Amino acid sequence: MSETMLVTVPHIGDFHDVEVIEVLVAQGDHVEAEQPLITIESEKAALDVPSPAAGVVTELLVTVGDRVSEGSPVCRLEQAGQAREKPPQEAQEGKGQGGQVAPASTPAPQQPKAATAPSREQEAPPWRTAAPHERAPLTSTQVVVIGAGPGGYTAAFRCADLGLQVTLIEREPVLGGVCLNIGCIPSKALLHAAAVIRQAGEMADCGLRFGKPAIDLDGLRTFKNRAVERLTGGLAGLAKRRGVTVIHGMAQFADAQHLLIKTQQDTVQLQFQHAILATGSRPVRLPFLPDDPRIWDSTKALEVTCVPRHLLILGGGVIGLEMATVYHALGSAITVCELLPQLLAGADRDLVAPLEKQLRASYAAIWLGTRVEAVEARADDLLVRLAGQDVPQEASFDAILASVGRRPNSDELHLDAAGLAVDERGFVAVDQQQRTAVPHLFAIGDLVGQPMLAHKATHQAKVAAEVIAGQRSVFEPRCIPQVAYTDPEVAWVGLTEEAAGSAGIAVRKGIFPWAANGRSLGMGRSDGLTKLLFDADSGRLVGAGLTGPNASELTGELALAIEMGAEAEDIGLTIHAHPTLTETVAMAAEAVAGTLTDLDPPRRDKPRR
Repeated sequence: MSETMLVTVPHIGDFHDVEVIEVLVAQGDHVEAEQPLITIESEKAALDVPSPAAGVVTELLVTVGDRVSEGSPVCRLEQAGQAREKPPQEAQEGKGQGGQVAPASTPAPQQPKAATAPSREQEAPPWRTAAPHERAPLTSTQVVVIGAGPGGYTAAFRCADLGLQVTLIEREPVLGGVCLNIGCIPSKALLHAAAVIRQAGEMADCGLRFGKPAIDLDGLRTFKNRAVERLTGGLAGLAKRRGVTVIHGMAQFADAQHLLIKTQQDTVQLQFQHAILATGSRPVRLPFLPDDPRIWDSTKALEVTCVPRHLLILGGGVIGLEMATVYHALGSAITVCELLPQLLAGADRDLVAPLEKQLRASYAAIWLGTRVEAVEARADDLLVRLAGQDVPQEASFDAILASVGRRPNSDELHLDAAGLAVDERGFVAVDQQQRTAVPHLFAIGDLVGQPMLAHKATHQAKVAAEVIAGQRSVFEPRCIPQVAYTDPEVAWVGLTEEAAGSAGIAVRKGIFPWAANGRSLGMGRSDGLTKLLFDADSGRLVGAGLTGPNASELTGELALAIEMGAEAEDIGLTIHAHPTLTETVAMAAEAVAGTLTDLDPPRRDKPRR
């Protein structure tokens, strides 16, 4: 006789009315005891609801989006022993989560063999990741990834896709790292809001006048946080569906094969075969700055708890200028103080010039070549003492954002216990396969040096995962795009003109001003430009830069052109849609190829009589 039981949500702590984000089984599925049935998510964590017994699901009582609490019905289960037998294939092999066939017993981990062929599609190592309910206790893993930012979670997911058993360790309560939680994503959400405010004001010149915006900081934070939550919430589901074990805790090396992981509950010792270090970076703190809540780093600035009347930005790099863009739109008077003689050091001066002109017209002051000697926290303001030409000796501000760079998070890992050393700046040296000096330890992202960009980290992550899986893979890009999401945006990829000159590389330059582009004129923005640099010997594109609205969106074509070794004729003969900003890329190439008709013809010497 069969017996059917009602499976309900067990005690899940102090959580009530939480959302079902995934249903992991279907009616008719055979499940084992402790196999996850559904995944629920609260504000703090995603949790699996396991089956209390083995059996067959006869009726599902929840769907994705339902809200449940302790005691809510999940499904009806015909218990094993009294239920019908498994189908022959399932009985022989066992069936994992989502219908994936898993071996009856997981083989002992093996060291992957070195690759013998150049194909990136080599056969995966002989082990396979078991379904979540079949995982061994958290005492050993084939690959451990430390850090769950874009580099870390990409490495973990790629390893899992290649058949490796993976444990992902993240010190924060949610996945996503700096980029998703307190960096790229929240800043771009705020920059979008700033752009809407700016564009509404600019429309007055087009005969459309809007009232002064009412700034609701609570609503703005909610908008920003929703963007973050949609991305970070999806990562937990991706990890579960891949069978990646996630541990929230602080990891430190005990030796080259063991980690000590301090969680909220206890300390776990984890043995591993390979490790990928993806711990990212944190803002540099200037030692002379007092400990005062009015002195911010980028994390604090992204909280948008207030809009200071006068905000000083220490550092004229990408992060500082992006935050200046946000707070200027919200109503702050902005002063930028940069030690170097140029904003956005690393970009060519002609690309930065339109941005600097715009900022000098809009901001309270731009101080270049200026050093902050001291900051005094007073009751009503922050007094700053300065050293530089044509700047005041003292100035007062309501808040200061210190944005003078980032440092790698290498000092808390106890790398020396694993036999690893760092350089004087805290970076870990790696080869083109992302291997460190200890062959089974890999490092990626901000931890291995400049540029500190999420898109660099994700590509390095895949290389490390593929090498561990026995594939031949290397990180050898010809270019990595860099973008300042300011107003106007500044983007560059490959060689800059200055770098080419310093390296003695002769280049042919093509420039197209956006003042001659119909799309930019229709947007009321004519201050942009597109610049392409072609190697004078080979004729191939080696660098490019753009300034203007949405310049960031044009870097993809240019990066591909550099990687593919495109020449000016290749780009110029590619038909671009009209009217678009991408036309400026083709026209800058035509300027080099000698086929450009959208500007005055090049000057020609008169023939001699």
